Amino acid sequence: MSIKQRTKSLSARGSQLSDTFIQLEVLQGRQLQQHHVLPFQQALSKAGWEGIHVTPIEIFQVNIGKLCNQSCAHCHVDAGPDKKTELMSRDLLEQCLRVIASVPSIHTVDITGGAPEMNPHFRWFVEACTGLGKKVIDRCNLTIILANPVYHDLPDFFARHRVHVVSSLPYYSKTRTDSQRGDGVFEESITAIQRLNDVGYGQPDSGLILDLVYNPAGAFLPGEQTVLEAEFKRQLLRRHQIVFNKLLTITNMPISRFLDYL
Repeated sequence: MSIKQRTKSLSARGSQLSDTFIQLEVLQGRQLQQHHVLPFQQALSKAGWEGIHVTPIEIFQVNIGKLCNQSCAHCHVDAGPDKKTELMSRDLLEQCLRVIASVPSIHTVDITGGAPEMNPHFRWFVEACTGLGKKVIDRCNLTIILANPVYHDLPDFFARHRVHVVSSLPYYSKTRTDSQRGDGVFEESITAIQRLNDVGYGQPDSGLILDLVYNPAGAFLPGEQTVLEAEFKRQLLRRHQIVFNKLLTITNMPISRFLDYL
């Protein structure tokens, strides 16, 4: 299996930050005060918000495992191939399905990981969700499609079930992408996108949605989304004959490996 290891997981390094409760202590402790960063509730109050109010659940997002063929420098769930045995069981996924089926406002199931496709129940879960009439989003790291022959047919599987594919591509150049996600990730990502394009993803009027995600590698905010999207589309089409629907720009969550970096 192809493994793209940019860094070791916090678990493998024996870091205290592999414990989510330690992360919370850091985020709520003196370090924030020293850098003049307000705790979340205080920041809400300062911004004029009294609190967060519950609205009906429309998107059911579920992380079905931390096992991944990549080990990215910024990963906020500390996913990777080393010491990552956390995979959601069939029983827990069946409980999720009961919730999804019982809440009428849920129209979308958003599946993430790790590499969610590495959970042995992934395909069954996708089929069960679409069988309930729900839209499915898969957070695919792209390289999983090439990692092992058992995953080579994923583009066809996604297309058959009309899965909305959301994939991370840090940049349209090899150097910046590999520095964040591991050696060889860029070239394999490009090949994977081309295979998705071949089955209709990103193509006009196909209805098969392929969105790419850009997040900065360091402690800074991403650029303006529409400007970056136009440049990504231009560069990827010119260099690799690749098309996609939207570019989504996000910031890294200050937890797990990115918290360790900060």
